[in-house]
Parts: sequence; C-alpha cells; structure tokens
Amino acid sequence: MKFPLSWLREHLETEATLDQLSTTLSAIGIEVEGIEDRAAALAHFRIARVIEAVQHPNADRLRALRVDVGDGRELSVVCGAPNARTGMLGVAALPGAFIPGTGITLKAGEIRGVKSEAMMLSAREMGLGDDHSGIVDLPEDAPLGARYVDYAGLDDPIIEIKVTPNRGDALSVRGVARDLAAAGLGRLKPWAAPAITPAYETPLQWRIEDPRACTWVLGRAVRGVTNGPSPAWLQDRLTAIGLRPISALVDVTNWFTFALGRPLHVFDVAKVKGNTLAMRMARPGEELAALNGKTYALTEEDGIIADAAGPEALGGIIGGEHSGCDESTTECFIECALFDPVRVALSGRRHNVFTDARARFERGLDQSLPPAALDAATAMIIELCGGEASTVSEAGHAPAWRRTATLRFERLAGLGGLAIAPDLAVERLEALGFTATERDETQVTVAVPPWRNDIAAAIHLDQDPTLEAERARIAAEGCAAVEAECDLVEEVLRLGGLDAVPSVSLPVASPVPLPALDAKQVRAALARRVMAARGMQEAVTYGFIEQRVAAMFGETPESLRLENPIASDLDQMRPTPIASLALAAAENAARGFADVALCELGGGYRDTTPNGQLAMACGLRAGATPANWAAPARPVEALDAKGDALAVLEALAVPMAALQVTTDAPGYYHPGRSGVLRQGPKVVLAHFGQLHPRLCAALDLPAGSVAFEVFLDAIPEPKRRRKSAPDLSAFQPVRRDFAFLVDANVPAEKLTRAAAGAERALITDVTLFDRYAGDRLPEGKVSLAIQVTLQPRERTLTDAEIEAVAAKIVAAVVKATGAALRG
Repeated sequence: MKFPLSWLREHLETEATLDQLSTTLSAIGIEVEGIEDRAAALAHFRIARVIEAVQHPNADRLRALRVDVGDGRELSVVCGAPNARTGMLGVAALPGAFIPGTGITLKAGEIRGVKSEAMMLSAREMGLGDDHSGIVDLPEDAPLGARYVDYAGLDDPIIEIKVTPNRGDALSVRGVARDLAAAGLGRLKPWAAPAITPAYETPLQWRIEDPRACTWVLGRAVRGVTNGPSPAWLQDRLTAIGLRPISALVDVTNWFTFALGRPLHVFDVAKVKGNTLAMRMARPGEELAALNGKTYALTEEDGIIADAAGPEALGGIIGGEHSGCDESTTECFIECALFDPVRVALSGRRHNVFTDARARFERGLDQSLPPAALDAATAMIIELCGGEASTVSEAGHAPAWRRTATLRFERLAGLGGLAIAPDLAVERLEALGFTATERDETQVTVAVPPWRNDIAAAIHLDQDPTLEAERARIAAEGCAAVEAECDLVEEVLRLGGLDAVPSVSLPVASPVPLPALDAKQVRAALARRVMAARGMQEAVTYGFIEQRVAAMFGETPESLRLENPIASDLDQMRPTPIASLALAAAENAARGFADVALCELGGGYRDTTPNGQLAMACGLRAGATPANWAAPARPVEALDAKGDALAVLEALAVPMAALQVTTDAPGYYHPGRSGVLRQGPKVVLAHFGQLHPRLCAALDLPAGSVAFEVFLDAIPEPKRRRKSAPDLSAFQPVRRDFAFLVDANVPAEKLTRAAAGAERALITDVTLFDRYAGDRLPEGKVSLAIQVTLQPRERTLTDAEIEAVAAKIVAAVVKATGAALRG
C-alpha cells in the first residue's frame, strides 16, 4: 500500500522525520518497501510564461512559442499542444532534464526549421497522470520561474509498505498512524464522522436473502448531486498512490478505502431496477459485466448484490458496469456492508479479480465502522457534489465483534525471550486500542478493539475428525486460549522494536551433533548432483498444476483438488513432476529455446495417504543434443532418458545386474519407445521413454521429447557391509565373443541374462556390443553379438575348459530365447 507523508500527518500529530517514521514502521512489523521522492524527478521543471504563440511556418499541427522561464531569457519552443496560447502559464523543462513520462533526456534541437530550446510539459509527460490532451495550464497567480514541485506541493514523499495477511487494519492510513502513535512517534488525532440530517426517505431498500452473501449492510441515497471531476487535492492524492481519478463520487469511495480501510460502493439510483437491492448467492448462468470492462460467469458460491434485473456487484470485490455512476448521475446510493472474508477471497481467486476492496475485505475490516463510515462518506459527497441525504436503509445486524484475551506476564519472557515490566506491557496494549478489563500481579485481560480481527479471532482450521469428542473439545479450548495469548505477546514485543527481541539458540540435543541429513535426504542430494552432472538444469516448480494438464499424466482424484488455489490454473496436485517440467519446456520452446534438458527433485501425488505422496527424481529432454566437436547434434531419443535413469540408480547403489526392463510404461509415454526399470517383478524403480506424440502436441512440446522418473522411496537402502580388501584374481580374464540369430521381438536383456547365468562361478560380465538387421538375415530375425568375460580364480583355464563354458553359454541362450549361434 502507498500513501504520501502529508496524508499520514493528517492522522498523526508528530515531529518525527521521514527516516524515523520509516525505520519505526519496519521495526514494529510493517515493512517499508520503498520511499518515492517525486520532487527529485520534477526538481528541474520551472513555471514559465508563453510570451507569444504563433503557427509554425512549416507544420500545420505545431506552434512556435517564445517562452520566459523566469531567468531573463526568452527561449524558442516548438509545441504540438492545441491549448498553447499567448500569455498562458505552464511548466517548462530545459535541456538536460529527464522527462519521466517519456523516459527521455531533453536536448535542444531544431524542428522543421525552428529552434526548440525547451519543452512545455503535459501532466502525463511529468508522470502525474494520464492527461496528454494539452500542456499544463496554470492560474495567473502562479509564480514565474518557481520550481513546479514547490508550487504544486509535490515535495511530498510517497511511502510504500508491505502488510502481512493478518493485518487488515494496517491497509489504511489511519491504521498505520495508530501503530506509529502506539510506538511513541506522536499522537493519533481524533476522528469522528459528522452527523447527517436526512431530508427524504431512501428510494432503495436492502434485503439479505442469504447470510452467506452478507451479514450486515447499510445504505443511504444522496439526490441532487453533480458528478464532475473531483477537486485537485483529491485527484492529486489518488494519483500519488497510483490510482486514476474517475469522478467525484467514485474518487470519494477510493479515498475512504485508503484513508480508513473501509471500501464503499456507489450505485446510480436511476439505473437500479426496482426499489430493492438483494444480498444473495449467484444463480446458475448469471453473469456480471464489471466496472473493469470484463464479464464474469458467476457461480453458486459467489455472493452478489442484485437488483430486479440481476447481478449488480460481486460482493466485496467489484461493482457492475450497468449501475455505475457517471457524469449523468443525479442521485447515488452509497453501500457500506460486511462480507465474509473467506468467501471474498475464494470468489476473487476463482475469477482472478484483484481490487483494493478485495484486499481489505479478505483480511478483515473494522466491524463497528460502517455507520460512521457511511455518515462520513455522505458528508464528503455533499461537500464535493452537492445534494441532500436520505434516511438510512439497513438489513442484517451488527456482528458480535466484542471479545477478550488474557496475557500472562511471564509469557513475555517465556515465549518472546524478553522480560518486560507488566505496567509497560499494559501501556503498550492500551496504546493500540486494547482496554484492560481485569488485572492482577500475574496477568491482564483486555478487550480487543473492533479493527483487530487478527487478535483472539475464531480459528478456522479443521480438527482431526478421528479425535475423541472430549479430547477435541479440550484441544480446541486450549488452542483458542494459547493463540490469543501469543497474539498479545507479539503486540507487546513489536512495539518495542522487533530488533530488540534477543536471538536465542535452539537447545542442544546432545554434545555430539546428530547427522544433519538422513539417508533419504542424502540420496536425494546425490540424485540432484548426478542429474546436474549429466547437463540438466534444475527447475523448481509448484506441486500443483491445472487439472486439465494433470489429467494427461494420470488420475486426478477429487481428494487432490485444491479448495483454495492460489490461481485458477493451479488447482490440482500433480501426478508427476514430469507434468511441470513439460510445461516449463513448452514455455522455453515458445520463446525460441527448444533444446532444453530440465530436471527436478519433487513430489508426485496419487492420493492423500503418506504412501500416495512419492518422492521422485525426474528429468526431461527436448529438441536436440548439445553441439559438440566430437559428434554432431542429433534429436534426443528414448535411450537418452534410459541412460539418465540408469545413471541416477547406479549412483544410488542399485545393483545394475538385478535390474529388469519391461515395456508397460504409463500412457503418457510412447507405447513403443518407453520402458519400466524394475527390481524384481513388483518393485518399480523408474519409468523412461519418449513422451506420447498426442501429449507433445497438446502441450506444444517439441515432438520426440523424452523423460524419465526415478522413484526414490522405492530404492532400498544399500546394505552396510564391513569393508574388506578387494578380491582380485591373480589370473588374467578371458573374453569370448558370440553372435546369435534371434527373433526381432526378443529383448536383448533376455539373451544377456541367459548368458550370464550359464556359469556363474566364472562369468563376471556380459556386454551387448552389436545389433545387426539387414538383407543378409532371414526376415524377422536380428543378430545380437555379446562379449563374455571369464575370470578364473584358482588356475589358468585350459582350452577344453573354455570350450565347455562356451558350450554352456550357447545352450543357455538357445534354451531361453530360441536363438541360433551364427557361424
């Protein structure tokens, strides 16, 4: 939230400097994100008089001006503004000045044969609004040659703060002033709404049809208004905080949103159908044409304001275009309501609407303020637009916001680590608006002010449904008491400055530090390093994606659907990180980077049980391999993904000889170019292969993209064996090559396994080194060549012994695969 320093001083009587104010705000938990000094950007602009304005001799749409900038010089200026005229006062920029609205630094030059030694500025060129219809036209009494920032009062710093989600009260200038006053930087000025005398009966009535939509609403009409531009002071204030002035009626509601943190809305009475505005839930098929120019398809979970014709506003978020006020409005109706914060947040996220009103409603408002806010807004509208007020229309009832919280003084040191005197603790709470109702030597009970919805508030987290009733009751009561006390501890401590709270080390569990990482974490870190070493870039993505995309990678049970997603396209827990990597690769491809190799260590989700949340090491390659002097680039293929998966498994001490490959990969892989790595028939360690062409087309992925998934939880921990000297044979190994003719559909792995099992005491390695298929072989046959290593341990093998082992190898392969030894 932004606000100018002068606005803060309207609520805070203080002699503190800007540096003291900003430092204190950050110290008490309201982080200052930045301070904008508008005077610095406009310091070089001077008030100038146009001595003469004539038609440019060589351009129909330009004017040639002679300008006095107040230093005794007359400058030649070429200007395209239609309102440039002789005798007017405006704002001039001299060469060397930076123009904020255009981002250029001014230079003297010549335009169509006429010198231009300065520039007359519009509001937009100065960065002070959107008006570019002409140059700034100042009153006759503006001091010639003076700095424009001094004349316009723009030497007013803009403070930008970051507010935590629980501090709705700090989203108002008065709320910030209250915190600063409580911290000792001045006195909070009193504020009270003026009394309003009604002149006629209200033309509109409220009706609450569903309390889910609204619990309490007030409204008052003002007739005889003239809705023109708001006065300069109001426009300047809104422009300073980044809002665009619209009209006096709308600007008043925006002023209250920021000044008091109380969003309001105004309806044009003449545009409302019927004489009743209803607070209800939206009905199937209803739509709202909103003030932002967009149309929203409403759901039955949206609370709305409706007239006889249908929806006129999305409660607490945005108003409708149909009943909005404009220059033709002569009678307006002011709405001041309380909406459910959770419902406002859900509706805003559902429709992707972000407004200042929503930011405040979803954090909670001062629940006692509506009557005073309505009176104050009425008085300002009458002051700016004229007219007379009606009686108040009301529906629902004021909420029971009164609640108490108890603080045990010893908890300040116990929880916060800082001993504070009881009198000082109570003094700080009272400075924030809390009222002590009971006190003794050990504790104090305070009444919570209505603007602090975060203190002793109802807890919305659901309990474990399996808890016994009595235990659940005790837990709920204890939680409510502890949470409220913790809130008070935080309030007392922060007013002394969060930097004053001492840093306390965690207690030491044992003299010898325990391992920082368990075996599972070590394996995860090792997998990450292996993937990076293979040229893959690590991605960090959300664990949830759009439900439509998630469905392409597996089942999307309702139990894994997010009830409150941070965005409408992030509503489903992903079945596998490959889904997120595929979206990232598609984004890269769309921006001209089709050749990517991404990896991620993340979770895949099958159900809500602990076993249904899988730790996975995944990678995706798209496009072509990197260019290299030793080999030309080529498209990635399924075996690249298999190599990545095997590298990870090997690094994690999985015995490679025990792995089996099957072809039953999930449906998002290409059915003929993918596989599953297993340890035995039941334990699946990894998937790999080329992604399905239909999936690549749907996600705009480069065709032929490949991926792998390693299931880290499925990998058994390696057995801890006592290390001994390596068993090295004194005899040289013997290697023999065999070529077999087999059916093309026989897996090579089946052949190598059969050969390795023929004589386990001697055979230490079997390697497939050639595969041939061509015209010289019978149809449907391929030639597979293997190299077998024999390692004798007791003595050198004789030729006869070698031939005997060779015969066993041939026999085992023939029996297992039906192959024939090639001559």
